[in-house]
Amino acid sequence: MLIDDLKAIVGKSGWTNDADDLEPHLSEWRGELQGKTLIMLSPESTAQVAEIMRACHAAGVAVVPQGGNTGLCGGAIPDESGEQVLLSMSRLNTIRNVDAQDFSLVAEAGCILANVQDAARDAGRFFPLSLGAEGTCQIGGNLSTNAGGINVLCYGTARQQVLGLEVVLADGTIWDGLRSLRKDTAGYDMKQLFLGSEGTLGVITAATLKIYPDPGETLTVFMALDSAANAVELYAQFRNSLADRIQAFELISDRCLRFVQRHITSKALPLAGEHSWFVLCEIVVGDSQSDIEAALEAAMEKGLIADAVIAKNKAESEHLWNVRHAISEAEKPEGGNLKHDIAVPVGRIGDFLEAGEQLVASVMPKARLVAFGHVGDGNLHYNIAQPVGIDVAEFMAEGKALTQAIYELVASMGGSFSAEHGVGVLKKDALQQFRGAAELELMRTLKRALDPKNILNPGKVI
Repeated sequence: MLIDDLKAIVGKSGWTNDADDLEPHLSEWRGELQGKTLIMLSPESTAQVAEIMRACHAAGVAVVPQGGNTGLCGGAIPDESGEQVLLSMSRLNTIRNVDAQDFSLVAEAGCILANVQDAARDAGRFFPLSLGAEGTCQIGGNLSTNAGGINVLCYGTARQQVLGLEVVLADGTIWDGLRSLRKDTAGYDMKQLFLGSEGTLGVITAATLKIYPDPGETLTVFMALDSAANAVELYAQFRNSLADRIQAFELISDRCLRFVQRHITSKALPLAGEHSWFVLCEIVVGDSQSDIEAALEAAMEKGLIADAVIAKNKAESEHLWNVRHAISEAEKPEGGNLKHDIAVPVGRIGDFLEAGEQLVASVMPKARLVAFGHVGDGNLHYNIAQPVGIDVAEFMAEGKALTQAIYELVASMGGSFSAEHGVGVLKKDALQQFRGAAELELMRTLKRALDPKNILNPGKVI
C-alpha cells in the first residue's frame, strides 16, 4: 500500500496525519484557501525525496511541495480532495557548505531564509535576499516563487542569487546541478526551468547561492513626500549621485503606517506632520557620508522631499524596517483585503498610482487604498482594504471587478499582475488572460515533458 511505503521511506518521525499537526499546513496565510491531505511527509534527505517521488509517480498520486507556507497565492496548499501528498521540506534544513573565497554557499531547501543570511554573515559575507517573512520562509520556497524583497535594486530577485540547483524530478530522478560557476555555456541553463516554477516542474532540494562582500556601514533614511510621483524622480536623482550604493528604496503610503501603529506598534515614527507618502531608503556609506547628505539636500531644494531624517543608530534603523515589514500583518485586522502584487515600468509608477487612485474611487469609492512597494524595480503591493462596516464576503465578491480593472490598467502600462508572489491558484485566471497563447503553450509543453502524469503540484500556475 502506498501510504505504508511512504511511511517506511521517511521513518516514524517523518510523517503525520494528526489534524492538529496538519492544520497550519493546510491553509494559506490569509485564510482564503483550505485544503486536505492524504498524509504530510517530512523527508530529511534528497534521497528520501527521490524515493517519495518514485513511489507517488508509480501510483499516480499527486505531491504538493511546501516550504514555510508564507506565500500569498495558494501555491503550496493541497486541494480539497484529500488525495494529495503534502511534502514538507522543513527537515531538509542543513547549510551544506560555505565557501567565503568562492563567494558561495550550499543550502538545503528547508533552510529558513534568516539562517542563510546568518551563515553568510558568519563567514564575513552577505546574502541579500530579504523580505518580511524571512524568519519563517524557506529558501526553497523563495526560489520556487522567484521572491523579490527589498534588495532587488542592487542584487536582483531570488533567481539572480542562484548558481546551481539540486532538483528531484517527477519520476524520482535526481538532477545534481549544484555547480558554483559564474560562467558555463555547456548546454541549456537547466536551473532556470525550476526557478519560479512553484514546484510544478520539480522539487528543489538544495541550491548553490551567491554570497557577496559585506557592504559595510549603511544609513537608513526616512523621507516624507508630498506625492508618489516625487518618489520616482527622487529615485532617479539618487541613482545619478549614489549609483549602486542604494540597497533599498521603499515607497509607503500614510495609511500603511497608520495601520501598523494601530495594530502592531504604537511607537512613534521620527517624522511629525501630515504627509501622504514616505520613502524608506538604505544606502551604503562607503568612504563618506557627506555625499549622501548632499543628495538629500539637493532633493529637498528641488522640492522632492518634504522632510527627512537619518536613523541615529541601529535600534532606530531596525524600528523603521520592522514597521515596513509589518505592513502585511497590520492589514489583516482591518478585514477583507484585495492584494495586488503588480509591476509596471519604473518610470510609470507615478502614472499608475494617479490612474489607480481614480480607478478605485470610481469603482468602490469607500475602499481604502493601501499601497507600498519597491519603487526602484517597479513592484508595488497595491492593496485595497474593505470599507469600514461592510460585510467581508460582500466586499470580496464585489472586489473581483476592481481587481480585474486594476490588472487591465497594469497591462495597459506594459506591466505584470504578478511581480514577486507567483501565480499559485489565485492568479491562474489572470495568467490565462494576460499572457499570450504562444507563451502559455510553451509552459504547457514544459509541464508535459517534465511531469507527464501531472503529479507535481497539479492545479497550480498552468
